[in-house]
Amino acid sequence: MVSLPGGDGELSAAQIRELTQEVEGSQAVRVDLGDGLGEYLVTARNLSGGGTFIVGVSTAPVDRLMSKLLVLVLGGTVVGLLLVGAGGAVVVRRSLAPLDRVAATARQVSNLQLASGDVALAVRVPEADADGRTEVGQVGLALNTMLDDVESALRSRQESEMRVRQFVADASHELRTPLASIRGYAELTRRESEPVPGTVTHAIGRVESEALRMQELVEDLLLLARLDSGRPLEREPVDLTLLAMNAVSDAHAASPDHAWELDLPEEPVEVTGDGARLHQILANLLANARTHTPSGTKVVTRLRPEGRMVRISVSDNGPGIPDALQAKVFERFTRGDDSRSREKGSTGLGLSIVAAVGQAHGGRVEVDSRPGATTFSVLLPAT
Repeated sequence: MVSLPGGDGELSAAQIRELTQEVEGSQAVRVDLGDGLGEYLVTARNLSGGGTFIVGVSTAPVDRLMSKLLVLVLGGTVVGLLLVGAGGAVVVRRSLAPLDRVAATARQVSNLQLASGDVALAVRVPEADADGRTEVGQVGLALNTMLDDVESALRSRQESEMRVRQFVADASHELRTPLASIRGYAELTRRESEPVPGTVTHAIGRVESEALRMQELVEDLLLLARLDSGRPLEREPVDLTLLAMNAVSDAHAASPDHAWELDLPEEPVEVTGDGARLHQILANLLANARTHTPSGTKVVTRLRPEGRMVRISVSDNGPGIPDALQAKVFERFTRGDDSRSREKGSTGLGLSIVAAVGQAHGGRVEVDSRPGATTFSVLLPAT
């Protein structure tokens, strides 16, 4: 007989054989009795009469308890790990918060426009994050020191630029009067009733020509100085179609040896800006093509709306611009090499005026050049 869950019961012959085979000696072993009885921990004793006494205890309660303990241990381990991870993340985030603020300050400075103009670096790392006693504080302190040095350098640069611009503007303005006098006296010699020797006439002609050329240079420098100082331009509707027709007509009169062509849209194109300055853009682009290309070169002036912009382009099939020169072709006093120069040189200010006037109107300039195809473009906001 064996004590079973829920009361006493008899074991089958197969279960008895299973017990006798599994239990040997006095050592306790686990035996699965099957038939829903589950596993038992059993031990045996040999009786003096030759029989065997077997005692077994069900292991189900212990197994259930061990399962609960295992679940509790695993759950506690997982919860503990989550708590440790969350606490570690909070501690690390709090420790790195000053570094995040330093990085935010660096990002703000990187977004500032420092290329030109009066630059004020008002952004600094907070004093609490610039404590030299900590590693992060040393970084913040070094960044603040660097920003102070950069601000000082930018202020010195701005002051130097303003002095140079003011000098150019003042010098250009002062030179206009003597140049006008030189031209006036040169013209007076042509009205003399007394005969003037040919050599003197030639010399006076050269003086007048060079005075006119110098006056154009002075006017260009004065215009650039005014644009650099941010002086506002006129704002009125300008018909670019009519402007292009007049500019090409003037270029054809100045150089009939070139093939001048117009490519205009069917509808007139208007922008808001300074008509005189916009005419100067086209005149300078056409003069650049005329000066730096040989006779017989085809020069095409195009006008095209492009979304919210208007593209003005001047293309020629001349020798092209060297690659090394294209990056600085819009800089002041930049001149082409001998392959693009003719007998009549240039001041090197024409294209820089094109770029300055275009930017003053809220636009931009582009150049694309290779042998046999050079295109200068100015994009302006459409009306």
